Amino acid sequence: MTDFRISYGTEVADALHDGRPVVALESTIVSHGLPRPENLRVAREIEQAVRDAGAVPATIGMIGGELVVGLDDAQLTRLATVDGVTKLSVRDLAVAAATGADGATTVAATSAVAAAAGIGVFATGGLGGVHREAAQTFDESADLITLARTPIAVVCAGVKSILDVGATLERLETLGVAVVGYRTQRFPGFYLTDGGFDLDWSVDSPEQVAAVLAARDRHAVHAGGLIVANPLPVGEQLDPELHDRTLADGLALLERDGVTGKAVTPYLLAHFHSATEGASLAVNVRIILRNADLAARIAVAYATRVTAVAA
Repeated sequence: MTDFRISYGTEVADALHDGRPVVALESTIVSHGLPRPENLRVAREIEQAVRDAGAVPATIGMIGGELVVGLDDAQLTRLATVDGVTKLSVRDLAVAAATGADGATTVAATSAVAAAAGIGVFATGGLGGVHREAAQTFDESADLITLARTPIAVVCAGVKSILDVGATLERLETLGVAVVGYRTQRFPGFYLTDGGFDLDWSVDSPEQVAAVLAARDRHAVHAGGLIVANPLPVGEQLDPELHDRTLADGLALLERDGVTGKAVTPYLLAHFHSATEGASLAVNVRIILRNADLAARIAVAYATRVTAVAA
């Protein structure tokens, strides 16, 4: 009989014990977000990007019902290569543990587990959000409500451009989730540098993000998340015309094939990969590597600030 405790990789456990900077990473991008065999290679590159910037990577996932913070390479390989890995949101964690599942954590689940583990910074590609036609389907990612009650900083390239970006920003405002642009006043659109909407706040450095986190901690008023929206440089984004054409075709295919719910995002991402002949995959990889680097620098700045205050 298992006691269902969260397990920690040795490197992560030591870093948390010593107060060193740690960055949480999701595993859904490994199992569902990127095609094989690139997924495992990129997963390792993401972890290395965190290390190169001075922090410890903590990729989160479930192995045979055991929730792990800091997957080792064998566990990471398992989630990247075996069939039947379940996509786990927060609500699924206990059921998946009790049934002994292999599972990859979404943004929502990774955020919740990271916060429970005492990790304050998380890097991902793009958030989930309000789906198109949500007025009829009520289809909204659990990422949003989870971030409303989870004190974690999420570095991302905005929300996936396959979603209703404007409606997602409205929901984030309603839910009380803070959003800041990193060196921009415009909200990025994942594959695109500019998602078409202004932001109220902008930050210019990892140290400034760390100051925001410190202020939140000291105030002890707001327990929600902080979204750090980190856009791709214009020269690295997906060609906007190609993006718009591919998205329109993909939405038509969704309706034709009756794809709904959790299957929508991986379906559209696979369509983008195929229709753009791999160009979207290259952009996706650039996004997560840049976000991993920035998240690590934020974690380092925050750890440095905490240490200085304690001294």
